[in-house]
Amino acid sequence: MAVGAAVAGSLLLTVGCGSSSSSSTASSSTSSAVNAAAATSISAFGGMSGLVAAAKKEGQLNVITLPANWANYGTIMKDFTARYGIKINDANPDGSSQDELNAVNQLKGQSRAPDVLDVGTAFAVKGDQAGVLAPYKVQSWSNIPADAKASDGTWFADYGGYVAIGYNSAKVTTPPTSFADLLKPMYKNEVAINGNPTQASAAFSAVFASALANGGSLDNITPGIAYFKKLHSTGNFVPVTASAATMESGQTPIVIWWDYLLASEIGPSVPGLKIVIPSDASYAAYYDQAISKYAPDPAAARLWEEYLYSATGQNLWLQGKARPIELPSLVTAGTVDQTAYKALPPAPSGSVTFPTQSQQSAAESIVAQQWSSVIG
Repeated sequence: MAVGAAVAGSLLLTVGCGSSSSSSTASSSTSSAVNAAAATSISAFGGMSGLVAAAKKEGQLNVITLPANWANYGTIMKDFTARYGIKINDANPDGSSQDELNAVNQLKGQSRAPDVLDVGTAFAVKGDQAGVLAPYKVQSWSNIPADAKASDGTWFADYGGYVAIGYNSAKVTTPPTSFADLLKPMYKNEVAINGNPTQASAAFSAVFASALANGGSLDNITPGIAYFKKLHSTGNFVPVTASAATMESGQTPIVIWWDYLLASEIGPSVPGLKIVIPSDASYAAYYDQAISKYAPDPAAARLWEEYLYSATGQNLWLQGKARPIELPSLVTAGTVDQTAYKALPPAPSGSVTFPTQSQQSAAESIVAQQWSSVIG
């Protein structure tokens, strides 16, 4: 299966992350006729009304690592609950993709285990290979490009953007426009990423982007590790998990992150935020949705996915300044939120290439082995 990030470059260019209970019980039929845990499409429920009824019977949905200001998830969760009367439990909002997979395994069989995941592609593939994801194809499956989903429906791309440099213009007087710029002495103790790249997909993507800017390729992420090692040795790299608070305080006035997360997570707290896509590297990718094989609320999990891939859900991601995977279809159908669409920052010109599954896995392995050398 192709990696979810491996969407044709033209797509991003043209459109502008409780108590115990038996798992067998949780996976049992939510109604006398439907085994929700085994459902691979809405047809198993006889249509939307049947799925809604089954999900309401469960009454709750467990999500994980979804900060309210991440790609508009706060609004998305509130709207889902308002529509269907299903309570959402959001565990570990500030966690990583690896934390999500850990929770699937560690909480298996408990009522508080994750029902659904939102992870970087490397982690979606890892979960798929581990056999912990349940296959399910939403009604709009055909609107998701073939190379942006697992063929059996175990994971599928949801929203994405570009690795970008965000800086607080109130504290950074000379704007950086490239990875090369960030090595300059003027940026001493100013540059950070959003966590450990062995665990956080966005941080991993920052390393991949820096590799492309320094003679590397999708087959060679090592120059990215060397780049961050140099950034650290020169005193410019701050090895903390960057956030709105660290940028606002001046601890990390420059952050390498996804363009839409810089805008949605940091922008509201940092009025002086400016965002630029590095001139020496364009790296774009999508996050992916997946349903846990051990979901304690399997019908609610499937209703959640149907909601996210409806025009409503896709436009809510768009309003969060992210590029939803079905954006071209929304534009064609005339159902796109025009205001949000026009507010997207312009995409870089030229083609964008993406790693294959084997390239992504190889890069992940190298980062896992060598990242500790970056900060000694």
